[in-house]
Amino acid sequence: MMNTKIYSMPFANVYPLYIKKVEKKGRTKEEVDTIIFWLTGHNETTFQEILDNKIDFQTFFGQAPELNPNVSKITGVICGYRVEEIEDKLMQKIRYLDKLIDELAKGRTMEKILRK
Repeated sequence: MMNTKIYSMPFANVYPLYIKKVEKKGRTKEEVDTIIFWLTGHNETTFQEILDNKIDFQTFFGQAPELNPNVSKITGVICGYRVEEIEDKLMQKIRYLDKLIDELAKGRTMEKILRK
């Protein structure tokens, strides 16, 4: 799973794809933002700076204020890999986000997605 090309990809390039994916299923940009803020501890201000400055995935997660303590509750398969078994910590964080966005697109409630 060593696709480290994504590490240097600007988060701002992938963010619209997340939004497009969930909007096709009747979900919203605001819900995507809620998931991102929940996972990373970023807020509207810091997140907008990330988008404006074309910050890459590695820096996005590296500068995240605080990874949510409930990330260990995110389990399942994404891209053929169990997220809880991914050894590369940065890749695991990226796949956590992918998994949460997938859950949103599949119609799960925000309460379940945010592991409440």
